[in-house]
Amino acid sequence: MNKIKNWAYRNLKGDPVIWFIVLILSLFSILVVYSATGSLAYKMMDGNTEYYLFKHAILMVASLVTIWVVHRIDFRYYSKVSRLVLWLCVPLLLFTWMFGNNLNGATRTLTIPLINQSFQTSDLASLALLVTLASMLSKRQKSIDDFQKAIVPMLFWIGLICGLIALANFSSAILLFLTCMLVLFIGRVPMKYLAMLVVICASFGSVAFMIGQRGGTAVSRVENFFSDETPYQAQQAYIAIASGGVIGKGPGQSDQRNFLPHPYSDFIYAIILEEYGLIGGVLILFLYLALLYRGMKAAEGNDRAYGGLLSAGLSFALVIQAFVNMGVSVGLGPVTGLTLPFISMGGTSQLFAGLALGIILSVSRGEIDRFGSTIGNQYKEAA
Repeated sequence: MNKIKNWAYRNLKGDPVIWFIVLILSLFSILVVYSATGSLAYKMMDGNTEYYLFKHAILMVASLVTIWVVHRIDFRYYSKVSRLVLWLCVPLLLFTWMFGNNLNGATRTLTIPLINQSFQTSDLASLALLVTLASMLSKRQKSIDDFQKAIVPMLFWIGLICGLIALANFSSAILLFLTCMLVLFIGRVPMKYLAMLVVICASFGSVAFMIGQRGGTAVSRVENFFSDETPYQAQQAYIAIASGGVIGKGPGQSDQRNFLPHPYSDFIYAIILEEYGLIGGVLILFLYLALLYRGMKAAEGNDRAYGGLLSAGLSFALVIQAFVNMGVSVGLGPVTGLTLPFISMGGTSQLFAGLALGIILSVSRGEIDRFGSTIGNQYKEAA
């Protein structure tokens, strides 16, 4: 036991609670994805029910390695590369919209040559924007009332990136916009400028709605949500939730995975509620709330404005997306297509979630290195 504690103290820096949350979510992800993809793998992979399990497990390990590597780097270095990445994302998002892989009527992904792995360019753009926004805000704290020099550049980048993402992915664009609004609010941006951001993003969004690929889909999903007739996806999700009860049917015992569209991604929370019941669903909800709390704790304890804004922004981005996904499964919102971060089966989206968590841990690591770690001291004493 002492060896494990010593190893953890030497290698796992930052907030130990966040590390614990990451570990639990990873284990949950492997269990639920294996259950949710069993029937799909049997049909698509000639009876090899473990195919998606191994594929997802490899991505999960890669995500954990990503977290470990990223959290060892001083978070201040990310501000130096984020602006360059953000400039690269503009043509990348346009290229994806025009020539990307078509899935369900939208071109959201590009295929990486050689490894033949697709990735959503909006994930990269969202991460780059939040890191850049935190950097810009921290440098402008003393001149936050200067509209032309302090506010205009931030409003421009938020409106541009959200608008480009909305061309193929309306729900992700709205999520990013809300996250940016929260970061600006925490960064003491006056309310009149936040209202201006709403107008700017509404203008970009209107253009994306008219010339983009998902305007009609977004309208139909909202109409279906408010109509008297429950959509098929929601019906199957409700059946899964109702049949799960308080304690659930048990791991691997889901019946609705055979009927629910995308049970391993968009509606994986319904499978969690079916197999692990209300208890399992509340546990997952609590873990995301705890992640938000610890991310904000790192932001509060950091003596640098950049670190605080960065941790807060990335924490909000992950947790808001989780809440939207869970809300869709239980009928609190229209279908969005957003996955459950670090649990849903995905490609490089897992790696980008790992990047975000690694940066949050890097921020908390900086705060702990400065003020000392109580848990670390306990590890030393135990050794």
